[in-house]
Amino acid sequence: MEKLRARLRVRFGTKVLVPVAAIMVLLLAVAVSLVSRQLTDQFQADAGRSLARADGEFRTAQTLRTRSLVQRLCNLREEPRYKAVFQSGHRATLIHAIEDLPADQDVDLAFFTAADGEILAGAKRDAHIPVGDFEAASGVAVRRALRGEDAVDTVVVGERLFDAVSIPVSVSSGALLGALTLGSEIRSDEVQEFSARNGCPIVVLANGQVIVSTVSDPDPRQSFAALFDEGCAAPPASGLSAPIQKALLGGEHYFCSAGRFDSLSSDGKLGYLLFWSYEESLRGLRKTQQSLQSASATAIMLSVVVIWLLVRKLTAPLRALSVSAEAVGKGDFSQRVQVNSRDECGELAAAFNQMTANLRRSREQLENTVETLKTTQSQLVQSEKLSGIGEFVAGVAHELNNPLTSVMGFSELLKRADGNPKNQRHLDMIHKSAQRCQKIVQSLLSFARRRQPERKLSNLNELVEAAIEFLQYQLRTSNIEVVSKLDARLPKAMVDPHQLQQVFLNIINNARQAIEAHQSKGWVRISTEICGHSVRIVIQDNGPGISEQNLSKIFDPFFTTKEVGKGTGLGLSLCYGIVKEHGGTITVRSKPGEGATFIIELPCAAEKEGSNRSTAAPAQPNPNGREGVGKKVLVIDDEEPILQMVRETLSEHGYQVDVARDGEAALRRLDKIPYDLTLCDWKMPGLNGQQIYERVRAMNPALSERMIFITGDVINDKAQEFLRERRKVCLSKPFSLVEFRAAIGKALAAS
Repeated sequence: MEKLRARLRVRFGTKVLVPVAAIMVLLLAVAVSLVSRQLTDQFQADAGRSLARADGEFRTAQTLRTRSLVQRLCNLREEPRYKAVFQSGHRATLIHAIEDLPADQDVDLAFFTAADGEILAGAKRDAHIPVGDFEAASGVAVRRALRGEDAVDTVVVGERLFDAVSIPVSVSSGALLGALTLGSEIRSDEVQEFSARNGCPIVVLANGQVIVSTVSDPDPRQSFAALFDEGCAAPPASGLSAPIQKALLGGEHYFCSAGRFDSLSSDGKLGYLLFWSYEESLRGLRKTQQSLQSASATAIMLSVVVIWLLVRKLTAPLRALSVSAEAVGKGDFSQRVQVNSRDECGELAAAFNQMTANLRRSREQLENTVETLKTTQSQLVQSEKLSGIGEFVAGVAHELNNPLTSVMGFSELLKRADGNPKNQRHLDMIHKSAQRCQKIVQSLLSFARRRQPERKLSNLNELVEAAIEFLQYQLRTSNIEVVSKLDARLPKAMVDPHQLQQVFLNIINNARQAIEAHQSKGWVRISTEICGHSVRIVIQDNGPGISEQNLSKIFDPFFTTKEVGKGTGLGLSLCYGIVKEHGGTITVRSKPGEGATFIIELPCAAEKEGSNRSTAAPAQPNPNGREGVGKKVLVIDDEEPILQMVRETLSEHGYQVDVARDGEAALRRLDKIPYDLTLCDWKMPGLNGQQIYERVRAMNPALSERMIFITGDVINDKAQEFLRERRKVCLSKPFSLVEFRAAIGKALAAS
């Protein structure tokens, strides 16, 4: 079983290399597929445009041919010779004129049909042309001409294709004499010339049979009729005017489009196929694919080798640590891991060495203690104190294995136990940094919850100097000079020193980062001064400045111009909230390339203000814990957890609690049950807190005076004005249960 587990165990390097290689191969396949698809779509689109252009030219040539025939026939009616024949209506003369017409008009055949449909005369230039078949095929055009219309048609006779034109002929009295029809063959040499000129082979078909073809060495198995039927039935490709098909002719790849001749008989089997070779493009695509695959395979191999080397180098400290840990597990506490870096591996190695040293000292202490206990036990083996000594040994073992619960506990214990001045300084820095982190979090929560900060009379100059000292190392290593001009006569201000120091740290550090990212050195100027009844702090830098479009948004939460992962966008938003809560203002002036200037103004405070501040404690709940007996409370909130928390909290103190999840349900309860107090969320779906208050005030004015609002949102100016005018209490979430009970007790006591 152990051998099987050893075989199935996968090393860390393999766990990294296999997924990376798989992802690279997948990306290669996707890239090749995308490139192939894009190139295929491109030359298919090019072929479609070329085929559409050739199709247009072919149709234009056909139209010009038929127009030429129509024009010649129309001119023929006006020629004196033929005009006289037609107006005379003499049959013999007409027959004689028709016999000369093919040679005279350079057409292949001609015939004349009387008004009653009888064919009076016909002539042809080529003896192999079946005139009767032509007359039957052009019957639709003749009938239209007999109705007085000029008619053009494309007809097939045997294995030959003709343009047929028929026009009406009238006698001098205006009566219809008949219809004159000419036929001109679409010759293969004309099709060959068109194919050579446009560079695309063409196949003309009729009823599934090839009439004319310029395809060289076609595959005898190739069914042009099937290609024609599929091409006419398929919808056009995306972005193209005609459907595109693929065909293999003589071992060469072609795109193909189908078209129909204009036929009065609606003959859907009469048309043509145009071909466009993409063999060269296909060879280029295959060459590109091969090049891309070769380059990608080489890149994958190099990447795998590099990653393998990196993994091997990165895991070397872990392997050394594993060997040392195994030795320590066997009792060899002399093992040490060499610290070669300052990264996480180096920190882990240092921590392991420290742990090993601590374990060694602990073991020595334990061994000494055990030896002492053994000696004492042997001396007092008959003593009644033996059990007490056993308890002492158990207590010592418990104390040795009792872990420290937090970094603060470690630092405070070591500060009292270690007399080394260097260690004392380090531990003091750790302790102060931990306290500062705690204060920063409290400040952030106070800002988010809009709680009144803890304020005292503070010297702003000292806070500025402390912030500069805190960032001195970063500023010095970034080649940034700090010039401070602090007014010694600056009065104190009633502020929270930790919050204000956080404001100064954020702004100065932002200036440092901006300068460091855009130039090799710079400066930050900080000044303080008295401005009327306010204290002004100005922080200016010579960094890149702030663009005009960003200037109005820099105090918005989560807005940042830094790269992803290098900024949260909360720093200046937090500064703005802190200054506003202190009754001050913070503004910024900046132009791109001219740095930025932040101006903070805070109200001054007299020295006696600290002693004159109100020290009145908030109302405390009844100490017996049953102050709510006999009192009914309605809680209105759309959050189920809050309803349950309030209900359980108040029920423990004797209150009878009902809950409502929206305003309508609350109003129905208030209409039926007399409550002593109402707790209402400010924002809810449907009716909000203010609307519920107005409805309650209309139906029960006394109860509206005993209404407490709860909010988890920042209340706007309009809402604050409403609360001030109505003298209503509004608790901000989250709140302590002591504050909550005190607010309820105060509201009930005032009723």
